[in-house]
Amino acid sequence: MTTSIWFWIAFHIGVFIAIGIDLFASKRRGRELSMRAAFQRTVIWVLVSLAFNAVVWRLKGPHHALDFLTGYLIEYSLSMDNIFVFVLIFAHFRVPPLAQRRVLVWGIVGALIMRGTMILCGIALVQRFHFVLYLFGAFLLITAARMLFRKRAVPDFTEGWLLRRGRQILPITREYHAEHFHVRVDGRWMLTPLALTMMVIEITDLIFAVDSIPAIFAITRDPFIVYTSNICAILGLRSLYFLLAGLMDRFVYLRTGLAFVLGFVGIKMILVDYFPIPRSLSLGIIVVILTFTIGISMLKTQNQVAGEDRK
Repeated sequence: MTTSIWFWIAFHIGVFIAIGIDLFASKRRGRELSMRAAFQRTVIWVLVSLAFNAVVWRLKGPHHALDFLTGYLIEYSLSMDNIFVFVLIFAHFRVPPLAQRRVLVWGIVGALIMRGTMILCGIALVQRFHFVLYLFGAFLLITAARMLFRKRAVPDFTEGWLLRRGRQILPITREYHAEHFHVRVDGRWMLTPLALTMMVIEITDLIFAVDSIPAIFAITRDPFIVYTSNICAILGLRSLYFLLAGLMDRFVYLRTGLAFVLGFVGIKMILVDYFPIPRSLSLGIIVVILTFTIGISMLKTQNQVAGEDRK
């Protein structure tokens, strides 16, 4: 079923309205987002995505709605793992909390463009060369194995070629200027460290997309479902970051769970022509894996948190 161009337009209008409202509310608040506020906004974003899923159900049918929900769940869970790297980036650049929110908002806008381009290219490849699905499946299995058997590498931003060259080429101030990406200094326009942070966030998201986008091709190859499930998951990333940034140490088994999810999706992709796995079963398996790994993570770290509270 081909999606009407008006549905695409309506979706993007809704996305930019939602981003605008969120950004306006943050500016009006004028202070760091509290854990409670972050939780409330995270819930709102999830409810908005589920409401959109209901619209998909109504207009495109239950199969597409189930595909959207499964894709959304995969992308959202992978976003939780990505937050770990965002925490490191902000810590490395010593980004003030109030400035972090602007980087995340514009990071979402950049992700709209980058992921949209990658999804269109990926779908064109799959439609033209069916064997690419098997390559994507193999890639996901390799990614899953790396996540499962290799410790998470802490990125070294200071030694990156791009950053070294960036500091040599671009005029960058030594200090932050509120939430500005560029300022005029002695009559000369200069970038701030916040702009450099923004570049790193965008590049990091591009790397994440290479892992996450192929995963949803195992669920569906409908461009609209692939794209919207990705974007809906990304939209909630800002509030999710402020909710989970201080809790990442508690999700000790999340990476293991994500490895099993990617492994399952990779196998599903490879077997798609020989042993297709029903949509509902795929969704159920992913939900069980994530629920189990998050649950045992919280249980394992419960005593640790209780001990810290007693100190």
